[in-house]
Amino acid sequence: MSDLWSHDPLPGQGPGDTAGTGGGLDRAQAVVALGGGHGLHASLRALRHLVDDVVVDELTAVVTVADNGGSSGRLRGEFGVLPPGDLRMALAALCGEDEWGRTWEGVLQHRFAGQGEMNGHVVGNLLIVALWEQLGDHVGALDIVGRLLGAKGRVLPMALCPMDIHAEVRGLDPDDPDALEVVRGQVEVATTEGVITSVALDPPAPPTSPDALAALGAADWVFLGPGSWFSSVIPHLLVPDLRDALTTTSAKVVVVLNLAEQPGETGGFSPADHLSVLLEHAPDLPLHSVLADAGTLRRAGAEAAWHLEELTAAVGARLVLGRRRLPTPRPAAAGRRLRVGHGRGLRVVDVRARIAPWR
Repeated sequence: MSDLWSHDPLPGQGPGDTAGTGGGLDRAQAVVALGGGHGLHASLRALRHLVDDVVVDELTAVVTVADNGGSSGRLRGEFGVLPPGDLRMALAALCGEDEWGRTWEGVLQHRFAGQGEMNGHVVGNLLIVALWEQLGDHVGALDIVGRLLGAKGRVLPMALCPMDIHAEVRGLDPDDPDALEVVRGQVEVATTEGVITSVALDPPAPPTSPDALAALGAADWVFLGPGSWFSSVIPHLLVPDLRDALTTTSAKVVVVLNLAEQPGETGGFSPADHLSVLLEHAPDLPLHSVLADAGTLRRAGAEAAWHLEELTAAVGARLVLGRRRLPTPRPAAAGRRLRVGHGRGLRVVDVRARIAPWR
């Protein structure tokens, strides 16, 4: 295809890849995955197998802590704790495939039914909150749960205090569709019927875990996404300490795009729109690769696929697909100008054939 493919492989991507063999890896790799909810759960389940294969020897999940719905929201509201749900899901994803791991994954994810006050609560959420109350240590408690489960890595919170997400949304007022309104809360942002133009956190500069910053500093690879783009993925770029660590890391940063747009948050977004809005919130983020699904790009059409490749090249990264061919090849757009950014603050970059990194 293009020289975007001439870079280092992703961990485990080389033929017969193990530490010291395929793909040029001369040692086991340290990996950090950032996100939340079902998207991070899926990433961790995949990365967990690389731990079993000794391609990865240190796997750390850094998890969004802004949920305000369901069991997590109830526990957060009653006890003033971090919402435990996304942390629990990440721990469950790291359980082993043996009987012990499968059993504890099921227990951790068990949700109570019934008509009483326990209805909807999840065992893992209650266990995590109980350990927080016992130990008074967010990270120490999560490590204990990880040891109980035999987890294949560590799970750390994005911040050490509960976060709230605010979004500026256009299109909620039928009488003034261009008016911007503020939507508050992760659940409300994820289900808005308007077009999100930007998101922010409250508090804007929360305390972060030194362990999370240390993991980013020692990482060989950092994976951002997939997941709810505005409420689980981009919030990591809004925490000043995490953003500084990500923009200065020597690790290879990989953005993993979603398989499809998400009604509410990213309705109508193309694959390039996902990348563009992420870069608008963190313009100095150094990207190594953008990982996309070939089937998603085929469904989006040739123009959308090539727009994604050109935007990826414009920021000095490479595009990685399930197949190494984009639909309907065409020459690179030398001298073409692309807009980077989906909302209000658009940045214009020059795209020349396989442009050099701009970072």
